[in-house]
Amino acid sequence: MAAERELIRGLHNLLPRHRGCVATIGSFDGVHRGHQAIIAQLRQRARERNLPSVAIIFEPQPHEFFSGERAPARLMRFKEKVLALFDAGVDRVLCLQFNERLRSLSAEAFIRRILVDGLGIDHLVVGDDFRFGCDRSGDYRLLQQAGALHGFSVEDTATLEIEGERVSSTRIRGALQEGDFALAESLLGKPYRITGRVARGRALGRQLGAPTANVRLHRYRSPLVGVYTVRVSATDGGELAPGRRRLDGVANVGFRPTVEGEGAQPLLEVNLFDFEGDLYGRELAVEFCHKLRDEEKFESLEALRQQIARDILDARAWFAEHPRGLE
Repeated sequence: MAAERELIRGLHNLLPRHRGCVATIGSFDGVHRGHQAIIAQLRQRARERNLPSVAIIFEPQPHEFFSGERAPARLMRFKEKVLALFDAGVDRVLCLQFNERLRSLSAEAFIRRILVDGLGIDHLVVGDDFRFGCDRSGDYRLLQQAGALHGFSVEDTATLEIEGERVSSTRIRGALQEGDFALAESLLGKPYRITGRVARGRALGRQLGAPTANVRLHRYRSPLVGVYTVRVSATDGGELAPGRRRLDGVANVGFRPTVEGEGAQPLLEVNLFDFEGDLYGRELAVEFCHKLRDEEKFESLEALRQQIARDILDARAWFAEHPRGLE
């Protein structure tokens, strides 16, 4: 059954036509290869039953609700996650607000209110380590018992391992922090990138000899902080320059400690090589290739300007050694 892609925000927006589906549940941070294996299994079961596939996610993610600022940085923002789930073939995404009310639901109440009364699920696919409910008493065995009672079936998924280790969001964050972008790409099934819309800034980069496209990350905390070589494209697939859909550059991800005070919002700044034009309002996909250095605070703007010039030279040298040709 081919269902139109649809984002459903909250149980209160479920309609009678949403009942009857094959569903899965998770945070899906990064929509990595382990998640993709679950989604492939979900899609297969949905095709067999001629039903739409549904991914149930939470906002904020449960560990963010419990840990706040101490929670690990996300691999992707909410919009990126939803689009990635759709690209992986999910028909519908049900996003539940993770608040005190949802947190306090027992495992049995979660099954009844969301899976049975809300979605009327026919089949459920979950990861082999899935736990839920206010006391984390919900597990695969409980789901099987509930399925026998309420008329739905359940199956789990095998753990996906690469190089002898489990594929997980935690492992990907570790690879990014170590600057191992090849491992991160292997685990994700695609290069790591951040997408966002270019906003007007203070034009400080131009004053420092390196005009930048500024992508505001708002409350999003990137798993990367520092200066990186990047390859940049437009999310709409259009050209960034005549005949060029992708450009090389150097990017800083962080809080600009030399020019910003305490409480600054995180920012992604990208200097595109040999580029002249206006990118304001365009949505870019910034693919990270190699870490040049950590973000640091300089004693003066002149010292910062000199370092930026060195960063650009270092980035150009890296791309000269790692060409991909014109794209």
